[in-house]
Amino acid sequence: MILSVLLQTPPAWVVLPFVSLLLLIASGPVLFSKFWHHHYKTISVVLGLLVGVFYAVKLNNLVLPVEAVAEYISFISLLCILYIASGGIYLFIDMESKASVNILFLLAAALLTNIIGTTGASVLFIRPFMRINRYRLKPYHIIFFIFMVSNVGGSLTPIGDPPLFMGFLKGVPFFWTLLNLSLPWIVAMALLLTIFYFFEKNNKDLDEVDVSAHYSNSIIITGKRNVVWLLIGVASVFLDPNIMELPHILYHGKKISFLRECIQLSAAFFCYRFSNQKALKSNNFDFEPIKEVAFLFFGIFLTMMPALQLLEAFASAQKGQLTITSTLVYWSSGLFSSVLDNAPAYLNVFAVILSDAGLSLNNMSDVKQFVGSESVYLLAALSVGSVFFGAMTYIGNGPNFMVKSIAEQAGVKMPSFGQYIYKYSLPILLPVLIVICLLFFI
Repeated sequence: MILSVLLQTPPAWVVLPFVSLLLLIASGPVLFSKFWHHHYKTISVVLGLLVGVFYAVKLNNLVLPVEAVAEYISFISLLCILYIASGGIYLFIDMESKASVNILFLLAAALLTNIIGTTGASVLFIRPFMRINRYRLKPYHIIFFIFMVSNVGGSLTPIGDPPLFMGFLKGVPFFWTLLNLSLPWIVAMALLLTIFYFFEKNNKDLDEVDVSAHYSNSIIITGKRNVVWLLIGVASVFLDPNIMELPHILYHGKKISFLRECIQLSAAFFCYRFSNQKALKSNNFDFEPIKEVAFLFFGIFLTMMPALQLLEAFASAQKGQLTITSTLVYWSSGLFSSVLDNAPAYLNVFAVILSDAGLSLNNMSDVKQFVGSESVYLLAALSVGSVFFGAMTYIGNGPNFMVKSIAEQAGVKMPSFGQYIYKYSLPILLPVLIVICLLFFI
């Protein structure tokens, strides 16, 4: 097996497009935002196609590019229906801004993230959260929302966060995350909500505002029909040809069926077509965030092929010599997720773990074999590290920047990239992540 992996391994320089794309994603919006905003589509697509063509022409390998594109279609079709359906639901919550209300809101939103994903939940809940706190809205409200709703909250199902969905596409059972990550989720949420409570108690702005008007404590939802489309998109996730008998094609031993994706994209189209226009307008809905994700991840899925192969080859060659511990997996996947993007970070570290066990990330039966082995605790460390650390920076997870942009449009003076890290991530989130490590991954 090692020999076959090495024979198919591309030269090391082929990872340059992948590294370049990740560095541009990290630095472009901060250092040269105007250029990046105008050209990120072209850059991502060109880099992805360069690697795909190299595989097809130079390596005479169409298998991996075809599989990468198939996984990309599965990935983006789910995000499309979650994003569009959530964007057409307008929430107006008429409640007084106080600690208990905000804590319950964040907890409920974090739970629902596991049904509609971090992207969908961020779009759906950030504006009503800001409306509740309109008289005392501070940057910390948005930061804790990013911590809990855009990241940590979505660790219970593969739908919740992109890294976990990538694991599901590779063969990790759907309910594995719920059964194995619930305790870290509970501890992290409890700690973050406790810290948030003390921030709330120190926010005295409401004392200076006349809020004597009666609150109806009601929740008004416009665009309820979108919930049906949302449920269709979520239910279709279970239409996996590797789990149930579905129409499919057999491509080099892999069952590929786009029935699930066709349902999701059709639901997204009809959902937008028949959405409540008032709800869309109230949410300032547009396609730019999902377009950005679609273009960037097209490049990521194709350019990361050589990185995954090289890591697998290295781990296979070092089999028996590497000391892979849950602590190492937790921190390495976490650090990569913080400064790059948590989905490719998850896949790259997962590739090393599997190769060290003599297995391959590109073989679904290998992944399922690993999930049933004694070393599966490493997958728990990888999953928690990839998801939780995505909140350490604005670039750790796609919804982070999206929430920041929405808040700034509403007039909130959000911290810069560096301020986010040294004012919030390091003093607040990092201690929570250390506690999680000490409790579960030592």
